[in-house]
Amino acid sequence: MYEFHGWFGIAESTEEMDEGTLAAGIAELRARVARSGWATGEVRLALYNGQHYLMANGLVKRWRDEAEELVALLDHVAARFPGSYGVLYERSDDPADFNPPGDNAFRVKVMSRGRIEVRLDPFLSPCRPVIED
Repeated sequence: MYEFHGWFGIAESTEEMDEGTLAAGIAELRARVARSGWATGEVRLALYNGQHYLMANGLVKRWRDEAEELVALLDHVAARFPGSYGVLYERSDDPADFNPPGDNAFRVKVMSRGRIEVRLDPFLSPCRPVIED
């Protein structure tokens, strides 16, 4: 099982949301999102009060196409929109997917300033006993 939940504010720079090419970048991002078509998850682009947000949620049987596409999509967002920021919480019951933290914890991908860093989760981990028996 691979579970993921995340949100990302889209911005071209850390100073200005739009440096002149945001509309073209959003159109390109919208097309990438439209091609996702995941059966057991979703990724969508939303507009709230003039700010674009990318949101991704899912629970798939195992690490497969959705996971690979999500990694590629986040790498694209970080590179194309270096002012973007947000978090992706994810966990897997297969230690081969990512270690650390292993199968009893979430990890967090934190996007800021055009980079994605992996951090261990201090809130819901270890899953047993924090959220599961």
